[in-house]
Amino acid sequence: MEFSEIRNELDQINNRIAEFRGSLDLDVKKARIQELEHDMTAPGFWDDQNAAQTVINEANGLKNFVNSFEGINNRYEDLEVTYELAKEENDAELLTELEEELSSLKKDINDFELQMLLSEPYDANNAILELHPGAGGTESQDWASMLLRMYQRWAEQHNFSVETIDYLPGEEAGVKSVTLLIKGHNAYGYLKAEKGVHRLVRISPFDSSGRRHTSFVSCDVTPEMNDDVDIEIRSEDIKVDTYRASGAGGQHINTTDSAVRITHIPTNTIVTCQNERSQIKNREAAMKMLKSKLYQLEIEKQQQELAAIRGEQKEIGWGSQIRSYVFHPYSMVKDHRTNMETGNTQSVMDGEIDLFIDAYLRSQL
Repeated sequence: MEFSEIRNELDQINNRIAEFRGSLDLDVKKARIQELEHDMTAPGFWDDQNAAQTVINEANGLKNFVNSFEGINNRYEDLEVTYELAKEENDAELLTELEEELSSLKKDINDFELQMLLSEPYDANNAILELHPGAGGTESQDWASMLLRMYQRWAEQHNFSVETIDYLPGEEAGVKSVTLLIKGHNAYGYLKAEKGVHRLVRISPFDSSGRRHTSFVSCDVTPEMNDDVDIEIRSEDIKVDTYRASGAGGQHINTTDSAVRITHIPTNTIVTCQNERSQIKNREAAMKMLKSKLYQLEIEKQQQELAAIRGEQKEIGWGSQIRSYVFHPYSMVKDHRTNMETGNTQSVMDGEIDLFIDAYLRSQL
């Protein structure tokens, strides 16, 4: 790369940083961090553990955001100094180092820009992710277990924690249904890009004739709601069932009716929880999930009404097929909403799905 090309790259980066600075309200964010840190030193802060964790998560998220921007700005200033030195001394080795750091900085700027896109209500929240296989028995259930592993790997790569709220294993292989709570700043903001139907095409390992099969799994993603969200759930509108938990969890498994299933009768919304050791805690967790689902239903209803007013002919829902994973007769994963695709199916199944999430979020601008 010539010096003139690097100069042009640096100017472009400077312009993007200036655009970021103009829209970030850094002073407001720093003031909010100070306010939250003050709250964390108050007596009785840990009396309500859930509320305390919410404050800590918000503070950490804001700190990471501000530190990311300041880190990008500092690296840009260092590159300007390095550029002037390399140009003055016509140092080829220094020029190579400059190119490498420039490439790394551009990637980090793109990642930071993606964080800026996550500004919708509840984007910063934890995510509740559910997988439900379609028709196809063992084949679809095995596909669900593959997606489960994919999302677990993705969460690990982003330092998010994963809790299994509900797990129903398949009779032969795979899972009949699974619900995960993925905890981390912007977990919902990222994973909302994954809601919809995921389609797999492959030679089924469960078919002795070696025929090609197509399987479908529905992925549902909702933000975990805080207790301060005002969603009324009347006791007469819900039906509560208890049953014995079936997954890993300790001695209480299969000995007490600790697992809870709640049905919201007006909307036929069903949530289940079995990961806690007591029925009371499972019920609390299930009610929290129900609140999240009812909130999401209300948002979708508003979107549909707005689309009808505008005369838009677009599908607003969670059931549309969003992505195809083809293992045979060729290798390709393609997102049908953005046309983003890759031939490296193994990396995708190992959790490398950021290219699809990035493309989807940017398409919403």
